[in-house]
Order: sequence, then C-alpha cells, then structure tokens
Amino acid sequence: MFDAQLMANTRELSDRLVQLQSPIRILDAVNWDRSIKEEFFRHKAQQNPSVSRGYYQQKNLGFEPESLRQSLAELQRDIVRQLGRLSPASQLMTRACREYRDVIRLIEARGTPEFHELSVELFGHPDDVFHANEPSLSELASMLQSPLDSLLASDALPEEKKSISASEAVTRLQAQLDQSMPEVDVQVMLSDGIVSDAAAGSDRIKLNQDVLFSQRELDILEVHEGWIHVGTTQNGLKQPYLTCLSKGTPSATITQEGLAVLTEVITLRSTPRRLAKLVQRIHAVALAAEGAEFVEVYRNCLDQGMKPDESYTLTQRVFRGSTADGKPFTKDLAYIRGFVLVYNLIRVAVQLGKIDRLPLLLTGKIAIDDFRLICELSDSGMIAQPSFVPPHFKDLRGLATWLSVGRFLGDFSFTQLENDYRPLIP
Repeated sequence: MFDAQLMANTRELSDRLVQLQSPIRILDAVNWDRSIKEEFFRHKAQQNPSVSRGYYQQKNLGFEPESLRQSLAELQRDIVRQLGRLSPASQLMTRACREYRDVIRLIEARGTPEFHELSVELFGHPDDVFHANEPSLSELASMLQSPLDSLLASDALPEEKKSISASEAVTRLQAQLDQSMPEVDVQVMLSDGIVSDAAAGSDRIKLNQDVLFSQRELDILEVHEGWIHVGTTQNGLKQPYLTCLSKGTPSATITQEGLAVLTEVITLRSTPRRLAKLVQRIHAVALAAEGAEFVEVYRNCLDQGMKPDESYTLTQRVFRGSTADGKPFTKDLAYIRGFVLVYNLIRVAVQLGKIDRLPLLLTGKIAIDDFRLICELSDSGMIAQPSFVPPHFKDLRGLATWLSVGRFLGDFSFTQLENDYRPLIP
C-alpha cells in the first residue's frame, strides 16, 4: 500500500492535470462550420471547400498554446520529482502530459502539412502494421470489406428505416440509458454543432438535430456512447486519486473506440452497414494520405453507395484540421485499430486465466499500453474498481466462452468442410 502523503500528492498532481487539459478541445478546434457544407453543395459538389490556415486561426481556442505547453512541462517535472520516475502513477501521468503537449502542437499546426504528421504520431497511419509482415490497417479494412459487401447485397439483412426524429430519439435514448445505466446520471440532448450523428461528453450525449435515426442506431448509441464513453468517464471521475483517468489522451481514444466497437459486436447491436461505415473511414483516410483531394474522396464515397450528405460528413471528418487539398486527420483509424488491440488483449487475458483483470479496462480512459500499470495501481489500492460495469463485463462467463470458442475455431482450417457445405445451400 502507498502511504497517505504519497496518495495525497498523487491526487493533487492528477487534479492539476485535469485542470490544465480542460480547455483542450481537439474536435472543436478542427471541425468545419455549417457554412463550409452549404458552400460545397451550392457549387454542386464540384469544387473543394475553401478552408485555409487562416480559417482555423480565426477560431478561439480558449487557451494560449505556448503557456499551456509550458504549464504541462512544469507539471511533468513535478510529477517525477514528487512521485519518482519509476512510479506507475508517475509513468501514467507523464505519458498524458507528453500527449497533451503533442495535441497542442497538432492544434497549432492546423492548415499546414505538419498537422498530418502530428496526427500520424498520435493516431497512426493507414499503412501501419501491428507486426512485420502482417497486413496494414488499410489492408485489414479491405479484408473486412469483402464479406461485408456480400452481406450488404443480401435482401435478408435490410437496414432499418431512419424514421425517428432527433427530438424523439432524445426521448427514446434517454429512456434506454435510464434503464441500463441507473447508477449513472447521463443526459441526452439535441445539438446543432456536431459533425457526427452523436457525440458523448462527460455526463451527456448530444444528438445531431438535423439527423433522422433508426431504433438500431439508438441501440448502438446506447452501448457505444453511453456504456463506454460516458461510463468510463464517470468511472474515472470517481477515482479517489487518479482523477485524470476521466480524461482521454489520443492513445486512450484508441482504446475507447476499440472497446466501444467491440461492445457493439458482442451485444449484437452492430450491423454490416455499421461496420462498413467504419471500414470506409479507413479507406477515405488512406485515399487522402495517398494525395486524393476532398472532392475525390467525396466522389469515392458516392461510388460506394453513400448518399451525398453521408459522403460529405465522412469526407469532412477526414479533412478537418487540414485543407481540402492537404493530407488527412487520421483519428478515424482508432475504431478498427482499437478493436484489434482490445480484442487481442482480452483474448490473452482469457488464455492466461486473468479474466478478472478485464473490468479494469473500464476504470477510466486508458491506453492499452498502460494496462500493466493500471493493474499494478489497482493491486496497490491507488485505483478503485470501476463503479459502472456494462452487463457483458459484469458477467464475464459469456465473454470468456465466446472468445474461447473463437480461438478454438481460429486454430483450425475448415476450408474442406466449407466446400462440403456449399452444395447444401441453394
């Protein structure tokens, strides 16, 4: 156990970190406003949007970059001085300080080629591989695309019609969350200032007021935005010492999105079209990384069967923070990259008989690479067990069985058996 003074110092340093990072809003800093979209369609979607470095510099960040970078550097030195360089809590918080300083540099570089390079450092590149001689993220997306195309072409799997207004969606989703997350005070509300259909904050979920929803989409939002994003934030806020776990660094974002996508799949909420959208995001980032401009990526989305409004939204996600002829913002790689990382961590935990460790993934917004530190801090009493735990992590028998069977099937080749069965399906 840590002594009382050390724990008090840890809490004070963690609170300082929370306070310093609070004005940093990456998406607010890089998003395009509604007028850019209106201008694009006013020109019949034939011209690149007019977004320059000057456009971003007009935005009020709410902080002075150089001063905040310096304050984070000073905090990092205080963390090492008071907790020691090898302390698990020190390692966790110094990584966060470094990442937040990189985020500030990313924000300062909006509209320049350096923006893309910093984005790659924080979120990765579509050509990244997990190990030598393995498929890249872009290649993994293509491998997943093939079976999805077959499923999407099937009349047996129609998509639910989007007929629920945003205001009605707020009411429905609020009722679902009140039932599935009774111990968490989460509020659903309308918003006209978000690019995506929905976005989660610390205790609220915003729905785009201009979007129609299906019930299936609301079910996905319940587990993705509610159970994972809001749930882990609230768990982090309830930490007795490391309150900084309530705030997400870019590396924690990758874990968050991976957990959220895995939860969609495990709870049977996801759909082929939902996964196809995540795959298309990787393809769009890859196209832009290869030099495609906004209009080219937009047209590619249309060629993939997306509607004009959907195509614009996805393409805007790729180029936000950049210019219409610049290299992409690579954050959207986090979904599939995070899924692969989280899935394999859980598989290894099952293999090692350490499945009881898995709820620690929900203690707050953590990076996969910090999971060992999280376990050590939990053993020492520095980190509390998560307060809110989704059903599939609360009762781990189903998750363990699913992963065990998946590993068993993955160890064998059933090609001949598949060939034997093909004639049986007319």
